[in-house]
Amino acid sequence: MTEPEAASADATFPCENCGAKLRYDAASQGLKCPYCGHAQSIQRAPGDSAQREIPIEQGMAMATRGLGAPTTNVSCNDCGASVEVAAGEQTAKCAFCGSHHVLAREASGQQIRPEGLVPFQVDKARANESFVAWLAGLWFRPSDLKKMAKLHELGGVYIPFWTFDATVSSRWTAEAGYHYQETESYTDAQGQRQTRSVTKTRWEPASGSRTDRFDDTIVCASKGLPQSLVDRFGTWKTSELLPCKPDYLAGWKAESYAIELMPAWQTGQDKMSAAQRSRCAGDVPGDTHRALHVDDSFSQVTFKHVLLPVWIAAYRYRDKPYQFLVNGQTGEVVGKAPWSVWKLLLLAIVIVAAIVGIALLAKSQ
Repeated sequence: MTEPEAASADATFPCENCGAKLRYDAASQGLKCPYCGHAQSIQRAPGDSAQREIPIEQGMAMATRGLGAPTTNVSCNDCGASVEVAAGEQTAKCAFCGSHHVLAREASGQQIRPEGLVPFQVDKARANESFVAWLAGLWFRPSDLKKMAKLHELGGVYIPFWTFDATVSSRWTAEAGYHYQETESYTDAQGQRQTRSVTKTRWEPASGSRTDRFDDTIVCASKGLPQSLVDRFGTWKTSELLPCKPDYLAGWKAESYAIELMPAWQTGQDKMSAAQRSRCAGDVPGDTHRALHVDDSFSQVTFKHVLLPVWIAAYRYRDKPYQFLVNGQTGEVVGKAPWSVWKLLLLAIVIVAAIVGIALLAKSQ
């Protein structure tokens, strides 16, 4: 089985024009000199992809360790993020929370090496544009938010993720409900006897089974990002994973995973089980159901450790910080924003007025 390509100990790329270090450029998806502008393409072999799946039972023994080059680990004492940078590179603050309480030490080299990555395809300018468009599209937010939001430094970081494939066989039991109509008598407000049709439900036991294959269920392995935000990303395209070549990392930071393989797999199982429960619920016959119980069995489980690109920043509105993230592959934005109390209050007044109007109309008929 072919090992993933490793970064060399001197994984720097001197500019042919001025000798400075080239860095990966998201806009051109190649190497570019930040000083003279010289560009250099990244060579890709035919069929270049990172789709090696490692059986989870053998994962800890089979997976290659380390990044393949001497690195420095920069850990944040405030948010807990841990970022790998080139050996000897200095950083004064955390790439995630901006804290200056960071500690640099030589990386242990014992972490599982990434099988692949998705290179940055969204550059800083486009990430800024995505953020502005996101602000403009928010509902029930302060009217001056777009004008008053002050963007802090926007930084791109490769974030560690685990992906899991598995076959899940599920057996379920439930009570299936079948609706039917009955006519019943009642006395109205004027004391007159009336009849009406009411819906009732007949309950019957039901059971079944199904088998589904999950491909690339994603689990974030970062502790530097708030899970409430990163879990909202919905546009990752893992089909575009490439081998983890040092060219794509040139000039960029990559976070070390903080969530180990087996705890991440537990999260992956929970995600798959939630999806299976929803599918099994759809298999229950009848009009409704209750007391659904699902037993899942997992087999053919494989995993990959991958790096995915994220732009991380915060903005301030009326002196209060709000964090947001931009998907470095697609430009999708997830973030937090203040609510407009007045707009929410106006909405509540409109809803109450509508309910009162409907009640008065029904009473007058």
